[in-house]
Amino acid sequence: MTTEQPPRARRAYRSPRRKQQAAETRAAVLAAATRLFAERGWAGTGMREVARAAEVSVETVYATFHSKTELLMAAIDVAVVGDDEPVPLNQRPEFATLPSGTRPERIAAATRLITIIHQRTTGVYLALREAAASDADLARQLQVTQERRRITVGEGLSHITGRTVTTQERDGLAAIASVEVYHLLTELSGWTPQQYETWLADVIDRLFDT
Repeated sequence: MTTEQPPRARRAYRSPRRKQQAAETRAAVLAAATRLFAERGWAGTGMREVARAAEVSVETVYATFHSKTELLMAAIDVAVVGDDEPVPLNQRPEFATLPSGTRPERIAAATRLITIIHQRTTGVYLALREAAASDADLARQLQVTQERRRITVGEGLSHITGRTVTTQERDGLAAIASVEVYHLLTELSGWTPQQYETWLADVIDRLFDT
């Protein structure tokens, strides 16, 4: 007498091409959303507009990012580090190398990194601030984002100075090097990013000893 064997579970087939297409779609949606949030703000950007700009269906946008809130936060995360890899800024090579070199070289590397991040994130960050004024969930997300940034600034300042920095020093630099100040100087006062970078390096050099 033979016993019937249970059917083998089918192995999920994951096409490399399909995976690549999904990644390309995600990147296109993020790029479109980042541009629209920067140009139109939170209220002026809808999921249909993002879909149209990314040249995909609105169903695809919702399948990739389940809500407008999730899409904005993903756009901010990508803008901070420059790609969609799940590696936080303080674990990236450009951050890990901040303790290297002379003090002027460390300051220059840090201010260059801050300037690059501001160039990528200002538009989406201002959209988050706009949204937080009327949405409790996004207000909490803004608080989390700001606290994470303060912690990262403190780590970076410790790399520059070669010592443990105080909470007051950390919070002071986080305010001076904030997106809001960058936006004020570059958009409203007409500074170039290079002028901002040079100014910030001078401020850090004057305020923080080794």
